[in-house]
This record gives sequence, C-alpha cells and structure tokens, in this order.
Amino acid sequence: MNDSPHNEHLETPTHGCLAPWRTADLPEPLPFSIVNLFKTIGPGAILLAGAIGGGEWIVGPTMVVKYGPGILWVATAAIVLQVIFNLEAVRYTLYTGEPILTGIMRLRPGPRFWSVSYIVLALAQLATPALAAAAATVLFAAFAKRLPSAGDSSALHWLATAIILVSVVVLLSGKSIERVLERLSWAMLVVIFAFLFGVNAFFVPAATTAGTLRGFLIPRPLPENMDLILLALFAATAGSGGVGNLVISNWFRDKGFAMARHVGGIGGVLAGRPQELASTGFVFPTTETNLARWRTWWRYAVLDQAALWGVGCFFGMMLNVNLMAAIVEPGAKLDGYAAGAYQAEYIERHLGAAFWVLTLLNGFWIVYSTHLGNTDGLVRTVCDIVWAGFPSVQRWSASRVYAGLLAALTAFGLVAVRMGSVIELFKVLGVVASPIMALAAIQIRRVNTHLLPPALRSPLWGRVGLDLCALIYGGLTVAMLVDLVRKLV
Repeated sequence: MNDSPHNEHLETPTHGCLAPWRTADLPEPLPFSIVNLFKTIGPGAILLAGAIGGGEWIVGPTMVVKYGPGILWVATAAIVLQVIFNLEAVRYTLYTGEPILTGIMRLRPGPRFWSVSYIVLALAQLATPALAAAAATVLFAAFAKRLPSAGDSSALHWLATAIILVSVVVLLSGKSIERVLERLSWAMLVVIFAFLFGVNAFFVPAATTAGTLRGFLIPRPLPENMDLILLALFAATAGSGGVGNLVISNWFRDKGFAMARHVGGIGGVLAGRPQELASTGFVFPTTETNLARWRTWWRYAVLDQAALWGVGCFFGMMLNVNLMAAIVEPGAKLDGYAAGAYQAEYIERHLGAAFWVLTLLNGFWIVYSTHLGNTDGLVRTVCDIVWAGFPSVQRWSASRVYAGLLAALTAFGLVAVRMGSVIELFKVLGVVASPIMALAAIQIRRVNTHLLPPALRSPLWGRVGLDLCALIYGGLTVAMLVDLVRKLV
C-alpha cells in the first residue's frame, strides 16, 4: 500500500493557541467484527447510564403527563442532533487524542479565556448534585415503604451525603476511572432495561404504545404557554445536555480510541499505579495506511454513539414515558421522584408488595447512574481544562489533580444538596445546558474545519447538524432570557 500523503493533505493544519501536537502513526484498530465491536466500544454506555436518570426517568414522564405524548418528537429531534454533536466532538479526539474542550481552548482568544468560561459553565450546570438528592429520596421510599414527608428531611440529607461519599470512593478506586465507570454502566444498563422492557410488556396496552411511538415520530405544534425552562430541560436531557455531551470525548480519550492510545488518561489515586496523562496530544500524517485505520476507528465511534447511545436514549425515554402514559392520569403533578412512586404503587397493586421495593430499587439505579456520571463528568471536565490550560499544574499527576478537584467539589455538593427540591435543583441543568450546547456547537464546527486536515474534516451532515444545534439551543436560550425579562418587567 502506498503510504505517501495525498497531495491535498500536504498542508499541516495549525495547532492553534496551545503547544504543538506531537506526531505518530495512527494505532491499528481491531479488525471490524461483532466480537471486536463489544471489545472496542464503551464510552456510549457511560454516557447512556448518565443520561437515563434525568431526562428519561424524571423530565420525560413529567412532560408527557403535563402536555401529552405529542410533545415527544422534541426528544427524537434532540437525540438525533446530540448524536451528531457527540460524533463531531469525538472526531477531534480520534485525530489528536485530546478531548474536544482542549481543541476549543486552541481557538482565539486563547486557553485562559475559554478555560475560565467553561469551568464556570460546567460548575453552574453540574455542581449542584440534584441526582444525589433524587437517589436518596427513591432509596428512602423503597425501604420505608412510603413516600418521604417534611419530617424526613434530615434522613434524606444523610442518605444523599452517603451516596455522594460512596461515589467518591468508586471514582478513585480504579487504575482507569473510565474503565470503572464503563463496567458499572454496562451492569446497571442491563438491570435497568430488563426491568423496563418487562413492565412495559406486562402493563402497557398496545394502543398506548402505538400512541407513544406516534408522539416520537410525528412533529406537532408546541402547546401554548409552555414552561420554557421545562422545555429546555427536556430538549437537553432527552440526550445528555451540555457538559455531558462534551465529556464524551474525554471518555473516548481514556478508553484509548485511535490517537488517544498514545495519550493515556486519568486514574484513581486509591489504585496502586493509575494510568497517567500526556501533556499534549498526538496527530498522525494522512497516509493511505493511516486513513484506512481511521475509517475503522470512525466506524466503531459511530456505532458507539448512534447505535449504543442514541438508540439507548430513545428506548430509555420511550419505555419510561410509555409506562407513565399507561398508569398516570393526564395532568397529575409529578415532582422529581413522583414518577417512580406512581410506578411503584401501580405495580405493587398488581403484583404484590415486593414490587414496591423492586421498582424503586430499579429507579434508584437509574438515578444513581446519572449522579455518578455527572460527578465524574464535572470533575473530569475541570481537570482536563486546567491540565491543558495551565501547564504549571502538570508538575502533579493528572490523577492527583482529579482527586483534589473531586474533594473540593464534593465538599460543595454536601452543602448544595440541601438547597432545594429535586426538580428545583434539576432545572438548573436545563437553564445552563442550552447555552453550552449552542456555544460549543459553533466552536466544534470551527475546530473541525480549521484544526483538522482536509481528509478528516466534518462532512456536510456534520456541519449542518452542528448548525442546527447552535440555532435550536441558542433559540431556547434567547427565549428563556426574553421570558425572564418579561416576567421581571
């Protein structure tokens, strides 16, 4: 095979505002097969486990009960756009081994400006551990055999504290944090989907399922006087929303996809000798051999995001809202954990008292998986930003930087978890996710069309998808601001 670069690829792309990349050949992927597919993919499982608790278990049922299944096409559109968004973020990582936020920091006005900007946005979105509060509520209800009341606030706070601290131990326990999360995510997803498919088959009439599917597939006008914050929350959490979408490239890096195999990742300080992280990325010359390898790596990435994460998000949302459409009267008030309570009460009446506990334990795993993914996503995002943007930090290992940031954010989370109800805390995610998605879509488009060589740049479908993300999530941001100003005036 001819390994000389194509003439159209002779121009070396600029490395932007950070240190130049180093150069190496693209590692050879496993030959494409079904067996090797399951050996190679995995970041999509972490992202799916992190997505299914918020949008699918809390926000989706709330939207369907409040507005009817005709609103579900918003979830379909959001998932499709976020699949494209994620793949375009991952495109940069496969070429450089760096997460996409490092690529964004290579854009003007430079790394310090974008470092501070995205740290503030990430903290605003995920620093308040809303899902830990939700997980505590569900766990309390499962074993107390009743819903919590105002007098149970102290018990709920102690449960949330325990959940947060257990998560810290989990995240620091493996040589590769990504590998720990991936294994846990696969296990939780098997349990969650087995339960959801089972109860849907047992309890939901075919006519209800048909109506739910029509809601996903047929666009309809949005209801009048819609809660814009709830709409933004739904459009974000139908997938992952904001920081969750960006951190997928960090997990691809730590998984060792493509050029990330040269870079390493972040390990847990409680493990013996955790893996370590290179100070900058590696890129490859676009020879025939490397481009052939790239096509196989890209195929694995597409299946990880489209078939695993995208299809998983769709079924996670569909199964949860389909069950709620069958058992809850339209217009019922759902607040945070109430969707799980309705499920548990209904199934208990039909199958016996044990199913109250089983249903809520399933709900706990749904919500806890999201809390765990959000915690790692926030800490990992801040860690990678300061690692790339502030070179003086590199005198410590990335694992120690991660552990220090996790300790600081955990201390804040233990206070913040007492600041409001589950749905009030969770609405913060929707408010901040939309501007993050809009801004990052514009920047990912620029990164992939200016920092990557021509042979690897975003195709038309990728550029259009990013443009639509910027337009739709930017429009939601403007609409929320206008609505806020109107209410104040």
